[in-house]
Amino acid sequence: PWPVAKPPATRKPHPPPVPPLAPLARRERSQLSRGRKEIDARLDLHGMTQTRAHRVLFSFLQRASSEGATFVLVITGKGRTVGPDSERGVLRRQVPQWLGLPEFRGLVVGFEDAAIAHGGEGALYVRVRRARD
Repeated sequence: PWPVAKPPATRKPHPPPVPPLAPLARRERSQLSRGRKEIDARLDLHGMTQTRAHRVLFSFLQRASSEGATFVLVITGKGRTVGPDSERGVLRRQVPQWLGLPEFRGLVVGFEDAAIAHGGEGALYVRVRRARD
């Protein structure tokens, strides 16, 4: 009697690896800050709760990606830096962390603090990953 062949084990397909974040090229950042490169869309998160800001940011980046945007400006605000509430600036700290999460990395190539003219430390230039067809 011949040995009976076992059916091949079925494995769940692995999701594609999430690409790492890449810094903006110095030339791109310079062109953005001087207004020589277009900012395709802007999002102002001022005054939002973390939960709402996270949700709004994610849907904004999904839309920007599907519409073929290259660079967007995300305004977090600088937070209060004086007085008893100096531990503000929550979104300024959180947004860069969110952009590094796997759920966002499929939408984001990289990001950096914006130039002073675009909000400086209270805003980020975000390079958007193009949606795959």
